[in-house]
This record gives sequence, structure tokens and C-alpha cells, in this order.
Amino acid sequence: MTKEKQQKKIIRKTKARILLVDDEENILEVMKIRLELLGYEVIATQDPEEALEIFSENPDIEILLTDQRMENLSGQELMSKCLEINPYLQTIIFTAFGTIEQAVEAMRAGAFSYVTKPVDHKELEVKLEQALEKTSLLKKVHDFEGLIDGKSEFCGIIGKSPKMKSVFKQILQVAPTDITVAVFGESGTGKELVARAIHMHSGRAKGPFIAVNCAAIPESLLEDELFGHVRGAFTSAVGSKNGVFASADTGTLFLDEVGEMAESMQAKLLRVLETGEVKPLGSDRVRKVDVRLIVATKQDLKKMVAEGKFREDLFYRIHVVPIHMPPLRERKQDIPLLFGHFLKKAMQKTKKLINWVDEDILDAFRMYDWPGNVRELENMVDFLVAIAQEDILSSSLLAATPLAEYTSKIPVVPLKEARYEFTRKYLENLLKITKGNISLAAKHAGYYRADFYKLLERHELEAESFRKKPRKISTSELSNL
Repeated sequence: MTKEKQQKKIIRKTKARILLVDDEENILEVMKIRLELLGYEVIATQDPEEALEIFSENPDIEILLTDQRMENLSGQELMSKCLEINPYLQTIIFTAFGTIEQAVEAMRAGAFSYVTKPVDHKELEVKLEQALEKTSLLKKVHDFEGLIDGKSEFCGIIGKSPKMKSVFKQILQVAPTDITVAVFGESGTGKELVARAIHMHSGRAKGPFIAVNCAAIPESLLEDELFGHVRGAFTSAVGSKNGVFASADTGTLFLDEVGEMAESMQAKLLRVLETGEVKPLGSDRVRKVDVRLIVATKQDLKKMVAEGKFREDLFYRIHVVPIHMPPLRERKQDIPLLFGHFLKKAMQKTKKLINWVDEDILDAFRMYDWPGNVRELENMVDFLVAIAQEDILSSSLLAATPLAEYTSKIPVVPLKEARYEFTRKYLENLLKITKGNISLAAKHAGYYRADFYKLLERHELEAESFRKKPRKISTSELSNL
């Protein structure tokens, strides 16, 4: 590290304040000295209640370092009260080996991390840096959230409907954390785009983003794809291979269609999530990996759990934060935006210039339900541009598509003509029902007999033609009627 970079690092650290809380005086003093040597400003106390008072008076403190087991107030309880004052506060819990379970519970409640006693000071230094990075990200996210309402595109995801604004906000809220996210939605809704957006706004943005479609890889090859193998693991293994977990180290791994994963693979994935370790095929050694996992599926995993098709323990591991991508039929106000976006892309691909679009096309796009969602809409725009012969997309281009039925127009005729046709049809049906009986027909129509005759004359109808004797129909004719 250059001298200039060292100076910049120290300058940034001196701006970070830590509230240190531990009821053991010796540990407190040693920790305070070490942290101050690292350049932090440290406020230390043995009393958790006093710590709460200090934080109330200094709510801009960035990090809370606290023991878990203390009298009057536990570390988790202190953290919860401090978070009510400053939601950007990052907490690191000190814990003995016997209370790691409590520390994990504290992380679920909002703690950034925990370290075991005796403290590994190098490990603590790294976690302090990471905690400060997370604070910075959270503040940026907060600033960006205010801009979302005016945006119609977010990390390649197009939409301004309330449902999409909600998805954007969920992405920003969860991105700075390392929590596992499950993205649910039908095929073609853009689940991978959500995963990429989370990665781009996380502290792992500089790390790799790797996407794997579990449904596209045979069960016999999926384990090798995820965990890799060593040379000689099987007949064709002439060399070693890193799996995607190893390749995604320090970054994000996106497992699409995780609901298609076989039960045996579900168990192995669960083990990786629990231990943070992968074991390549044919190897006796495990490898630690630092990977943020995002999964996606079009399946109803809760239903699959009830049916015994998906492991319940894995479901709760990956279902920490669910994000639901709405189908296109539930956000039709986004269709003109999507149409315009994909039209620009299609013109670039085909080198064509489209200056006009029939309004009928947009009407048809709005009426259609898009079972293939955004992906189907994009393909449809590509098709229309590809077959267009001029600089206009006319409704006639939809003739050979599923949207054709939405372009037919009701013929418009003068009201006088429409009224005449309706009345004539009404009179015909009435005479058929009454078998040409003028008196009965006039009664049903609410007319005097003489006026009803005039009505028939005006519409060129003769009652005589409806006075037919009923004929007998053979049973063999019934099926042809």
C-alpha cells in the first residue's frame, strides 16, 4: 500500500466513532487502546444502560461493539434500542463459544456480525472496515430511494407501476446486506435482472456475478457445476475444475429455477449454506467460500414443501427475504414504456428506422395478457420490426400473431341505420316465435295491430312467410341441426 493510500485510510478511520461496551474492565481497556491505535475514536463504558444514554446523546456513532452477556441489558437488547435511534448503526457482538447461537440470533435481529472471545484482532479489523462500508452503502441507498419515484428504469428493469416501484425499493433495502434473497415470479418476468440489481448495489459489486440455471443442467452434472472436481475424480476428469461457488467467491451466485433441483442436491446446497464450505468431487478437503446467494423460481416452494418435493430446512434458509416479480398482465401501464425500450433495441439490431407506430398496435399490446411476460413482449417487438417493410409498424403486421384478434374493429354505421337493422332483426325473431301471428306479435311488442302492420311494411317483412306448418324431425337429423 502506498503512503498516500495509507494516509487516506487513516483520515477516513479517524472520522469513525465506536461505542465500546463490556462489563469486564481489563478487556475494555485493552480493546479501547487497540482500536485507538487503528485510528478510531472510541467511547468506552462497562455499563450497558450508560451506553444507551451515551448513544442517545451521540446518535451519529457509526459502530457499536458490545459484549452479549451483561447485567441489566444484553448486547442484543442494547443494539435494538440503539437501532431505534439510528437505523444505520452497525453492531458487532462479542461472544464466548457457548453463546454463538445467541450471537447468530442477534444478527437476525439486525447485528452486522459477531466475534468470539478471545478476540482475533485482525478479524475484528476486517469486520470494522466491512461494517463502515455497509453504513456508507445504506446511506447511499437512502439517498437513492428518494429518486426512485421519478425513474422508469432501474438497473435495466423497466417500469413505473406501483408494483415495480415496490420491487425497486425492496432491491435497495436488501442489497447492502448479505442476506439470502429468493426471487419468485413466472418465466420471463425478469428475475435475473433483480438478482443483478441487488449485486450492483451491494458491497460485492466489484466481485463476480455468476448465474446458473438449475433446470438447464442434468442432475448428474449439477454437483460438478456447483462444487467442481479434482483431477481423477471420474474417468474424464483429466484436470481440476472450480465449481461456480468457488468462482463466485467474494461475489454473488444466482441459482435460477432452484425448485427444479433434485432432493440429493438440495441437501448438499443446504450444507454449503450452513458451513460456508464446498467440497469438490473426488476431494477430501473442503474450501471456504464467501458467497452471497440469490435464488429464483417460478414454482410455489411452500406448496412443494407441503408435498414433500422440497426440503423444509432449505426452504427456510433461502426464503429469508422474498421478492415477488409481478407478471406483465398485472402491470399493464408499463407496456408503452417496455414497447419503446425494446423498439429502440430492435432498431439497433436490425439497422432499421421506425418512425411511426399504429395506435391500434399499442391498444392490442395492452389488451393481450402476455403469458410469456416481458420476454414474450420483447420477442414480439423484434418480430414486428424484422418484418416491417416501411418506417411504420402498422396493425396489419399483427395478422399472424396471437394479438390479431385484438385488432379487429367494430364497424361504425350511422345511428339511424343501426336502429333500422336492430328493429328488423327484432321483428324477424318475434314473428318466428309467434309463427306469424300478428295479434300475438303486436301484443308482445306493445303495439296496436294496425301500427304493427305499418312497422312490418316499413321493414319489408310479411307475416305470411313465417306461418309455416311445423314439420317432423327424425331423430337421425338431430345431430345435424
